[in-house]
This record gives sequence, structure tokens and C-alpha cells, in this order.
Amino acid sequence: MAVKPFEVGIMLGVHHDPKVSVEKCKKVGVKNAQLGVPPNELLTLEGAAEVKRMFDEAGVTITTVFCGFEGERYDDIETVRRTVGYVPEETREERVRKTLQIAEWAYAMGVKRIAAHFGFIPEDPTDIRYPVCVETMRRICDYLLPKGLTFGLETGQETADTLLRFIRDVGRKNLNINFDPANMILYGTGNPIDALKKVGKYVVSVHCKDGKWPTEPGKLGTEVPLGEGEVGIDKFVAALKRLGYKGPLTIEREVPDPPQTDDMIKAKALLESLVKGGQRAKSK
Repeated sequence: MAVKPFEVGIMLGVHHDPKVSVEKCKKVGVKNAQLGVPPNELLTLEGAAEVKRMFDEAGVTITTVFCGFEGERYDDIETVRRTVGYVPEETREERVRKTLQIAEWAYAMGVKRIAAHFGFIPEDPTDIRYPVCVETMRRICDYLLPKGLTFGLETGQETADTLLRFIRDVGRKNLNINFDPANMILYGTGNPIDALKKVGKYVVSVHCKDGKWPTEPGKLGTEVPLGEGEVGIDKFVAALKRLGYKGPLTIEREVPDPPQTDDMIKAKALLESLVKGGQRAKSK
């Protein structure tokens, strides 16, 4: 079923049991979600049919399938740089193959978008790794295009200027952005509202997440419940409205239960209030 603009949904975990994910949607009270890559035993056409049935019966629409890869770690900036996404050379080809497998799985479920952290795209376009990054992204997009699939770049590990240049250099119409404002803060890569203004034309989905700036060099910032960090979620929602954004508001809370579900329920109420023009979140 179609998802209305600014309808609140949630981001579900990578490698989680889909039954648990369905129950999470019910507890939070949402009818749309982004789904992390499932366990390998379900990453088949039969598995796609089974997972689709689970979510269809619950009345939940999957808007995006996120790619996640073995060996990725988010301990600190250097670890992310070495292990995440398609930039690390030693794991690149394996991860491209995995991405295409996930794309086939999403396509079998009728989901039109996949997304991922690309990794630390070089800020300097003369870096010898940069053309390889561009070509890798082109290969993925070219595989997706005949199937009517798009790829969303998750924000955070690069500045808005680098992200914008990368999209233009790749030059594929099915490449877009899943904008996570908290990640810009957690990685220290820029003010999220300013970044959104720069890349807004490519934003087709968002994460509603909050965080505080890093306090030590080389360390990530701290994720906090929505409305308690330095994103200014009220300003973020207002900026999306000004941009004419048409997608859902997908809550992401990267902590286990408890308190994940409770935080998501509170975030849903906050976002619905902001969409209606009600109370304001804390803004720093």
C-alpha cells in the first residue's frame, strides 16, 4: 500500500528475525518500515515470499531494504573508515555481490529501494581511490536500473559537498539519498540542516535520529533519544516541508530493547506533533 508523505515509520535491525521486526512495528504502531538485510537463510526468493507475507499480513509496507555487511564495525572513526561500506578494497567485490543479491531479494518483495553506507568517500577528488568509488557505484546502479530499483546513499561519513559531487560524478538517475541528520553530527561532518539544503533535491527518504557532537578527536558522537540531541528535529521537519519532501519519516534508534521500543513510541508522538505543527522539540 502507498505510504503517505511524512507518515511515521521505523528502521528495523540488520539480521533480525522478521517475526520480531513485525512485532516491533505493531508495538510502535507504525504501518511502514525500512528493513535491514535479513539472516542469510532468508535471503532467497522463497525467503522473500515468506517475509513479504509476514509484513503484508501485519499491514506494514517495507519502503527500503538496507544493505549491511559482515565485518562492519562502528567503534570509532578509524574503525569505520577501515571496515564500512564499499571503500575498503579487500572486501569491495564481495560486498558488491552481496548488494546485488539483496537487490534481487528486495525486487522479489516488490520493494523499489535499497540503501547503504558507501563508506568514507574521499573528500579529495584527486585521491586515487575516488574514481574506483565512482565506478563501483555506477556498477551497482546500472544493475539496479533495469529492475526499476534505486540506491540510497546514507549520509554521515562525508560532507554534503562531497556527497553532492559524488552523485553528480556517478551520473546515474537512480542514485539518491537517505538523509540521516544525526549522522552528520555523530561523524562531525557538518550541520545537518545546512547539509539538507545543499543535497535536498536528491533526498527520497530520511532517518529521524538525534545525537550530540563528538567530544574527542577520532571518536563518534553520542546517539540520544529523538528531541534530546543537537539536530533540532523541529527544524529538520520544517526544512523537509520547505523542500517539498514526499517520503516517510523513519525513526532510527540504534540501541537494544530496552529502551529502543519505548524511545520509538515517544519519537512517533513527537514527530506526529511536529508534522501537525504542534509542540517543539528541544533545539540546541
